Amino acid sequence: MAPTDRQLSQQRAIVTGASSGIGAQIARVFARAGATVGVNYRGAAAAADATLREVRDGGGQAMALPADVSKEEDARRMFDDFAGRFGGVDILVANAGLQKDAAAAEMTLEAWRTVIDINLTGQFLCAREAVRRFLAQAPPPQGRARGKIICMSSVHEVIPWAGHINYAASKGGVMLMMKSLAQEVADKKIRVNGIAPGAIRTPINEAVWSDPAAMAALLRLIPYGRIGEPDDVARAALWLASDDSDYVTGTTLFVDGGMTLYPAFRDNG
Repeated sequence: MAPTDRQLSQQRAIVTGASSGIGAQIARVFARAGATVGVNYRGAAAAADATLREVRDGGGQAMALPADVSKEEDARRMFDDFAGRFGGVDILVANAGLQKDAAAAEMTLEAWRTVIDINLTGQFLCAREAVRRFLAQAPPPQGRARGKIICMSSVHEVIPWAGHINYAASKGGVMLMMKSLAQEVADKKIRVNGIAPGAIRTPINEAVWSDPAAMAALLRLIPYGRIGEPDDVARAALWLASDDSDYVTGTTLFVDGGMTLYPAFRDNG
């Protein structure tokens, strides 16, 4: 797969949580579309290095950005390091996230806080830093927006998820944070949007897609009849980061094969 043209030529993009899965594929697709890419990771240095090699082998420019996005000083340093090398930033994909699942009665405060801190607070800290950079630097030589932010949400910003209340709460928060920020900065020519993936074949849910019985149960929730791939999400991110979506802000793009269509009601409930 390769984009048909260089939609992100001369653009500089930071992708958080880019050592594997959706984030890694976004980094690859953005680089093939002409962007210089910052590959953020927290602990998986070897996986991040593999993403970097793939980007560079394809002729793209990239650098590794180790940082815990839930820490204010780490988020600021990540942007400093990237801008110091490449002169600024034009795109943020706030993708870093995790799950710590448990029934509510058994969920620890640590599990609640860790998920909220990374999935929601981490996106806020990175988005705030991105807005500051967009406003302080000259508009990019290519592109109509002054800056673009893509928040990675989930179908669980609208679908309740028993046994995962910390994750669902974080993604519901991402949705309203994204919309509120988009409303706040639209007049400054900064576009803010979200992507809400459904079931995507990534390491976080390998226990499901690697088991035939579990996969069959999952597919009953997906009207389109297949699990999503990281590239499905990466192509959506590319569109939201490009001028093709210049009149789009404050919107969540669901990439879910119809999971949010309440498939249990296909036969009248």
